[in-house]
Amino acid sequence: MNEGLLSVVSRPIALITGATSGIGAEFSRQLARSGHDLVLVARDPFRLECVASQLRVEFSVRVEIIVADLTQITGLALVEDRVCSAKQPIDVLVNNAGLGLRLPFDENTIDDEQGLLDLMVTVPMRLTHAALSQMVQRQSGTIINVASIAAFIPRGTYGAAKAWLVSFSRWANLHYRDRGITVTAVAPGFVRTEFHQRMGVTTTEIPNFLWLSTAPMVRDALRDVARGRAVSIPSVRYKMFILVARLLPDRLLHSREVFANQ
Repeated sequence: MNEGLLSVVSRPIALITGATSGIGAEFSRQLARSGHDLVLVARDPFRLECVASQLRVEFSVRVEIIVADLTQITGLALVEDRVCSAKQPIDVLVNNAGLGLRLPFDENTIDDEQGLLDLMVTVPMRLTHAALSQMVQRQSGTIINVASIAAFIPRGTYGAAKAWLVSFSRWANLHYRDRGITVTAVAPGFVRTEFHQRMGVTTTEIPNFLWLSTAPMVRDALRDVARGRAVSIPSVRYKMFILVARLLPDRLLHSREVFANQ
């Protein structure tokens, strides 16, 4: 498809944070495949352009890139401005950017802990608020907040941040569904991405059956989003895990080292 034709074709637009690898990259691929133009957000301009170029060629979609560090005021403001734009409105917002900390709470610096909280709570809160400013007016929109099964077990500030995302999404989905807006928290378990490598932790002790691949995980999530669900837990194995976890005492869940870095 040539650029002239692209310019007159009106497609829904999806904005994905943390879009250059792992879950974010897979959301980008599957949304492009389903006919969305894209706005990709990440810190690394080289990786952003590489991913954008591949998606343009493979799916003949328009791909805009925004180089931004969302932990910085200027970077976050840049993305907020794009998300609330009424001229080229965002139809699907995927709040995916995140990080993990290797050490226990008392051994991390408070600045590192604040950075985690900012990226995984403040950023999606502000971007969701920005998106709703135009979605409410149009009575249409989809917001996906990438959480984790850590939201359902005692897993330090990482789990607490993800629990906020799940709770917020459940409320927002109820509150805005009558206005044509779906808000879904996606809570996967262990997914084969760069996440643990970037944390500098080993994963050899994690059984193979606990690992999910990004493609089926995102496919399951998008299916739940299409059904209007407030919380998506991809895969039967993790749905069963959550059911069991709700019955177990926190002390037992906390002692399970297999989930120490989830």
